[in-house]
Amino acid sequence: MFLLFFFTFVATVCSQSQLLPGSCDFESSTCGYTPDTHFMSWTLNKDGRFVTVDHQEAGGGEEGDDGGGDDDAAAAAEAAARRGEAGSLGVLLSPVLDQEEWSCLRLVYQISGAGSLEVQLRSEGKAADRPLWSSQSPSDSWVAIEARPGEMADSSVAVFEIHISSGYCLECDFEETHLCGYRNQWNTNVNWYIGGAVVLPAQRNKKTGHFMYVDSIYAKTFKEVAKLVSPMTTVPLSGCLSFQYRRGEEPGNLFSVYTRDQLGQYQELWNASASENQRDWTMDPAVWAPVQVDLKAPYPIQVIFEVAFNSQRGGRVTVDDISFSSEFCSADTEPTFDPSIANCDFESGFCHYTQDSTGGSPWTRLSVKPNVFRNGDHTTGAGTFLLAHSMLGPRSGYVSRLVGPLLPGNMKYCLRIHYSLRGFSQTEQALVVYLQQENSVQEKLWTPGERSKGMWIANDITFQTSQPSKLLFVSVCRSLWDCGSVALDDISLSLGDCELKAGLSLSVPGLCDFEAGLCGYTQDKRGDAGDWMWRRGSTPTSYTGPRGDHTTGLGYYVHMEASPMLPGQSVRLRSRPLRASRAAQCLSFFYHMYGSGVGELRVLLALDGADLPLWRRRGEQSVAWLRAAVEYRAESQHRIVFEATRGPSVRSDIAIDDVVFANGPCKEIKSHATNGTTTSNEIE
Repeated sequence: MFLLFFFTFVATVCSQSQLLPGSCDFESSTCGYTPDTHFMSWTLNKDGRFVTVDHQEAGGGEEGDDGGGDDDAAAAAEAAARRGEAGSLGVLLSPVLDQEEWSCLRLVYQISGAGSLEVQLRSEGKAADRPLWSSQSPSDSWVAIEARPGEMADSSVAVFEIHISSGYCLECDFEETHLCGYRNQWNTNVNWYIGGAVVLPAQRNKKTGHFMYVDSIYAKTFKEVAKLVSPMTTVPLSGCLSFQYRRGEEPGNLFSVYTRDQLGQYQELWNASASENQRDWTMDPAVWAPVQVDLKAPYPIQVIFEVAFNSQRGGRVTVDDISFSSEFCSADTEPTFDPSIANCDFESGFCHYTQDSTGGSPWTRLSVKPNVFRNGDHTTGAGTFLLAHSMLGPRSGYVSRLVGPLLPGNMKYCLRIHYSLRGFSQTEQALVVYLQQENSVQEKLWTPGERSKGMWIANDITFQTSQPSKLLFVSVCRSLWDCGSVALDDISLSLGDCELKAGLSLSVPGLCDFEAGLCGYTQDKRGDAGDWMWRRGSTPTSYTGPRGDHTTGLGYYVHMEASPMLPGQSVRLRSRPLRASRAAQCLSFFYHMYGSGVGELRVLLALDGADLPLWRRRGEQSVAWLRAAVEYRAESQHRIVFEATRGPSVRSDIAIDDVVFANGPCKEIKSHATNGTTTSNEIE
């Protein structure tokens, strides 16, 4: 028995009938789509109409990008692992596409059994594919379709249709059977249906056509509701949403348009009653009324056309010709606020934050060189952060206030901060975040519930402003004996609920924070003595390893557990195959090498059967997570290997987190390696 799923992926449209290159119905050919030979092959069905990749093909062929080991058993295990990896993944590449404007990709596919299907954007000169949460296709780009049929028998993934058209996916004239991804949200009595009628040329540019309508004739209860739901947007959108509608003179219906985010939260954009009253509109059911409404969607949303009926005499509502423009309907509409004005890592100063030192003590910018006694900053491990009070200070009581930039009202925000507390017996006033309105009224947003034990902890705070306001970070210390220090770093602000940001890292190409697993990294069995362990919290051995991950302090990372290994033994973690690129590529990651017996961490380039060293650190480095950046070039397919080697004692744990592959040269970064244990603080 297996599960059967049908999905329609829509990412953006303008003219439904004008399909662009890259579209294919697989009627008799693959239209220039080709399988990546390093993975499972896609097969065009003998009767046409779709291409598929099946689990039964698993086990065939090796990638052959790395050589075998000396030990036969290890070599056999490695070959089996590679066959399994290649045998569970199929990659289909489109021909080169040259879209320079917004485009809409519509994909109809089927998954049977266990499996997955991804659509990615592959751009020339870039080593990492980008998941298509966005439908924008830069010049000289092509789409990669990646399918994983899973391990169950009879599992398969099939692609039936690929439609690429210009414009935005919110747009639709309902002339195609797929309805541009719009769907009726089923109701027992009232629903949206496809309609068609002869239309006078004076009213519209076409004589016949299709539209969506809902009728009250089947309403049974009070307030029957019908909803026509758009596909979920995949990129931030700001502009003018337009559509046409017809509505009878009957007073028994309420026609509204809403947005709905991924959390199911609604926001009204427009309603017919208010619009018609404002324009003193006398509704003629035979006349199409145009509507334009400004839309600001900085996060994924659906547009919902909703009609509520009070009785069977509520009449009929018809909708057609939905379109979208990146320019606002009104020239007076203010542009979407850029929340990054409140972002700051404090590496180059206080950004747009100011100090309020009235009757208190200012926050201090501090940098801590890598050492084995005290954490550095969160950004790189050796950069700058803010510190409020210290037991070394000259006074026994402190009030430190940091004031952020002015934020517009009537908006919802997500604030992320990284903080660290030391020595506080009470945490209630150690760090408090307020929302300060222009009239100086303060609203308490958040305070830590427990000590952070000296680690950097990330916290997300959702808040909404009713009027222009500023963020205020306050730390209060009343008594020297009750207080220690509070550190603050990497403040970031975005629009929308913080829960909407969960999973956004998946849309960043080449990023792995290990929160959901190994991200396609595999254990290399060639000559190693164990595995990298996926872990949360501290490692089992005392006085070595991190106490938490780098991303949030409470998440996951991977590490080498030294206790079951012998000195000199290694563990190896391999990336997925990476494409060739003549341009420089930048690999960045965070590493943790704390413990008196720490051995060695190396980054290797697995290329043409050889392992080429790119980066190395040996011995104890710091109690903090440190950032490394490695620039390299590879003109053929390759992998990156993280190799950790155990040192002379069990206090030799090594960990990595937040691995990122980026295009272009690495930004300048100071070397964080040190073989000493001297503490050095620099305060600005």
